[in-house]
Parts: sequence; structure tokens; C-alpha cells
Amino acid sequence: MKNFDEVFESLKKRKRKVVLVGAEDIEALKAVNEAVELGFIDAVLVGEEKKVRENLITLKIKEKFEIFNADLHTASEAGVKIVSGNKADILMKGLVKTGDLLKAVLNPEWGLRTGSLLSHLTVVEAKDYDRFIGITDGGMIIRPTLDQKVQMIGNAVNFFHKLGIEKPKVACIAAVEVVNQDMPETIEAAELAAMWKRNQIEGCVVDGPLGFDNALDERAARIKGVGGEVAGKADILIVPDIHSGNFIGKALDYCAHYTIGGIILGARAPIVVVSRADESKAKLASISLSALI
Repeated sequence: MKNFDEVFESLKKRKRKVVLVGAEDIEALKAVNEAVELGFIDAVLVGEEKKVRENLITLKIKEKFEIFNADLHTASEAGVKIVSGNKADILMKGLVKTGDLLKAVLNPEWGLRTGSLLSHLTVVEAKDYDRFIGITDGGMIIRPTLDQKVQMIGNAVNFFHKLGIEKPKVACIAAVEVVNQDMPETIEAAELAAMWKRNQIEGCVVDGPLGFDNALDERAARIKGVGGEVAGKADILIVPDIHSGNFIGKALDYCAHYTIGGIILGARAPIVVVSRADESKAKLASISLSALI
């Protein structure tokens, strides 16, 4: 799959149930309703019932959803318990704080932890390159260790397999394409590439350090003399920290106007966490990505 239209088409033969936590969120309600109309999800709305119903009326959405009444303080726990109780497949953040939702996800008694690393994956429909591009981690892990980067690669690669990409090309991003002792990001990028060569990372191709430009663009790679299987053809970008991942994702959204979705991987169920500023289009894209899992 190379774009969200292909993702939507692939989901028509399956149906998942989404729990929208903080369902007072207008843009999230629009996205959930559109996904329902496209036929690939059902939904449970968790939030203050009166306000949720008012918003449904405002949006002229027919009442076809199960609504679970909960206030701001109890919504996250209620939503997570619905998913952990196997009554839904996907958890989605609405008008609740990300920290509150993740605190519920991590609850040792009824949360969604599996023992695996939770990492955020931004998936970009890069029309200029005719492919999806994944960026991790711009939303969860502040400054990942080498071991965490290995697990981030695993989460992202497993997801790209769901997109039908048998052997995703993974670029470990830095400011330069050579190892520099004063830039630890380049050292770890080279270590990850070496680990892949020794079969310590599987299901993909890993190279680094690579610059953002020559990881994505074949012309840039050719001009700079950067070769290899990944240069110019990367599917997944491993970024050094949450700041660089966040900046890249927002730049591709606001400046390049690419359609972008985001999900948290590694839990018992996929978790849709997008910015409150995102429009319904981005939230619909994120729902569709989570429905692939």
C-alpha cells in the first residue's frame, strides 16, 4: 500500500471497534463517523454524555454509537478497561490529556502493557515519493537508548509489514552521513547498521548514519555519493530524539501538506494519539492505520 485510499480499500473486508476517549472532541467525532460510514469500524464514545450528544446533533450525525458516560477524570480508565476487557480493538485519544490516557494504558492491573516497548510511529503519505514514510519516535520516547531504538525499529517494521512492504528500508537519521565522534547520534546509527548486518535486527534493511535528504531522495543521495540499499529509498526514519521526530512530522504536515497519521505501537491494542490541533482528516488516517493491526 502506498496511500490512504489503498488502506481504506483494504479495510472494507474487516471491521474493528474503536473506543474514543474524550468523545467531546469535534474533529475526532467527525473522523470516527467517517470511518464508520466507510465501513471499517464500529465505535464506542466515552465522555460526558450530554455534551457528546449535543456535538452529534451539531454535526448532524445520526445516533448510531454506544455512549459510555464518564467525566474528564474517569474517561481514560473507562476507555482502557473497555479495550482490555476485549470489548473493543482500538483505543483513541479524544479530548483528554495524553498523560492521563497513557497512565491508564500503563496500569499494571487492567492496562494494555505487554512488556514490549511502547513507541510512537508517524506515517506520512508522501505523494512526491509515491510511498508511505514512517517516522519514529516523535511522540513517545524523549531520548531513546540504543536498545530502545532496536525495539522502535521492530515496532515500525512489523507495522510496515501490515502495509504489504515485505522488507522495509530503515534509515537511521543524523545531521551528517559519516560517523563523527562528537555526534553520538552518528555512532549509534552506525551501530544499528552493524547490528542489522549481523542479523541482530531482522525483517528489514538498516543503514546509517544518513541525512534526512539522502535517506528519502535518490537525487540527493546520488549527488552526495551516498550508496547502499536504503539511501534515497527509505521507508522508515529512526530519529535521534522526540524533538527531531516531532519537527519532521509537523513540517511535512504544515509545509508539505502531506496527509499524516500517528499511532502508538507495542501495547495489547493499537493506540491512536494525535494532536488536538489535527483536523479530522489526520484523525481518520490514524484510525485507518490502527485498523490494519
